[in-house]
Amino acid sequence: MAPELAHARARATGPLALAADEPSPPGMIRLAHGDGSGFALPAWPDGATPALLEEYQVAPVHVERSGETRRVLAAALKCCWNDLTADPWPGVPAPADDVLAAYRALIGRGDDLMRNWAVGALRRLHDSAWLVVGDGLVRLGPRCASWPAESHAQLRELVRRLPAPGEETAGLDVLPTSGAAETGGTGGTGASVTLPEAVDEDLLGPLDERRRAEVVAAFMAVEHGAEPVHEARFPALRDPVLRRVLAELLQRRGRVLVPGREVWTSGYADDAAAGAGTVLGEAERAVLTLVLIHSVAIPRAEGVLPADSWSSPFPAQVEELRRHTMMPIGELEAALRVLRHAGLLSQVKAGEEAGGYVPGPQFHRLTGPARRRLQEELILAAGPNTPLAAAVRARRR
Repeated sequence: MAPELAHARARATGPLALAADEPSPPGMIRLAHGDGSGFALPAWPDGATPALLEEYQVAPVHVERSGETRRVLAAALKCCWNDLTADPWPGVPAPADDVLAAYRALIGRGDDLMRNWAVGALRRLHDSAWLVVGDGLVRLGPRCASWPAESHAQLRELVRRLPAPGEETAGLDVLPTSGAAETGGTGGTGASVTLPEAVDEDLLGPLDERRRAEVVAAFMAVEHGAEPVHEARFPALRDPVLRRVLAELLQRRGRVLVPGREVWTSGYADDAAAGAGTVLGEAERAVLTLVLIHSVAIPRAEGVLPADSWSSPFPAQVEELRRHTMMPIGELEAALRVLRHAGLLSQVKAGEEAGGYVPGPQFHRLTGPARRRLQEELILAAGPNTPLAAAVRARRR
């Protein structure tokens, strides 16, 4: 697999599984279990992390109930990181009941509402590979190995200060139960983390310290910011020479710069996008199509939305989605939740009481060719028997 495709696939679908003794692709961290198998995670340039965004006052990608999610992750760390003299990952498996008990001890509450929030946070952490939840156990996920070594002292102090799990227990039949053990491994002895050497040093090495920091800051902003960032705030986006270095950093990861009106973000390169894969199932794709039809295609056909815009002030109301799908309500709501977490949909108010959905921030990351392809797919979905749809099909032959 080409390195840029490996990076793109890891971003799209999560850490890459590696066979026993299989090396990680260039520029990726290798996490190995005792049997030699493991995972590969992309390494960030200069060891920077998305925490750098706070320094530049750039909003990171939104996490639903971020406070609860951080607290549940802290509770899992308390239960799974049993040897504070070692690195956090892989830790040891801990009963999910213990993690919830540690969470209750941390917040000082144990009501059903807080438990439901904690269960939702466990789902989000599982889906994003920060934790692995299954068969009543919680393990630290591969992404916990991405914490830089210099942050471990702070994490140790955090774990020491956290309260121990209480005595109450709670069933977890609503959490993932299938396939989780394979994703997380056993978390036993023999695990190792192998860091790649001199990541992007051939590109960053010739730069002085100031310009190097500017390129890395711009990289983190366009890759991990929730919205496109203004070029006035990042010299590496204004300077053509530094922007070329930034573009090469992104290219190695299957990504490209996506320009706007004095703003920039990043997206998948078209060749990498074709092989990156997706975690969306059929239900999620169907619901996303339905939202795009009602919030984009119909307003665009009525002339109230620009032809090149994927930002819409016309939310598809939940009741309307329910009327136009044969999915059970539970499946529809689960699909909407997945799409929200992926940044493909945003939930907004649609009137005084009813809620609705519009395209999420990920649509800012579409390249020109990707926007055209999506536009054609929307035409085929919204009006398959129209002359415009016939022209699209004829052009594709």
